[in-house]
Amino acid sequence: MKTLIWSLTALLAALWTGFIAAVHQLTGWLLSAIDTGSLQGAAGTVGGLALPPVPAWLEPWIDTASIAALQSFVVSLVEWLGAVMPSGDALMAWVGPLLWVGWGLVLVPMLAIAGLLHWLVGRTTAQQTGARPVGA
Repeated sequence: MKTLIWSLTALLAALWTGFIAAVHQLTGWLLSAIDTGSLQGAAGTVGGLALPPVPAWLEPWIDTASIAALQSFVVSLVEWLGAVMPSGDALMAWVGPLLWVGWGLVLVPMLAIAGLLHWLVGRTTAQQTGARPVGA
């Protein structure tokens, strides 16, 4: 059972690592395509988009003004990013390390859960067989 726990943990860790590596490469590729100053143009494009009509079933739940406020927030966020980091490479210098910090923040609890399961399986097996740990 312990082998199954650690094998599954290794598989999940490998999949998680591969996913983050792929996202890192894709993000780097997309951000390298952004020319210097093009974020300002993107903000104008986002601000010029017409709001889509709200579906009838969603009208009681969402106000059109809140969608417009969200659109203006996105425009101001993109304008701010364009002023602070005019190129995609500068933004990637921040995004890459943040992705790998997120990877670690997920991997550490994953390993902790696997360790806890390993301990619980060992404890349950010892109780079923009547064996006592050394020093007890």
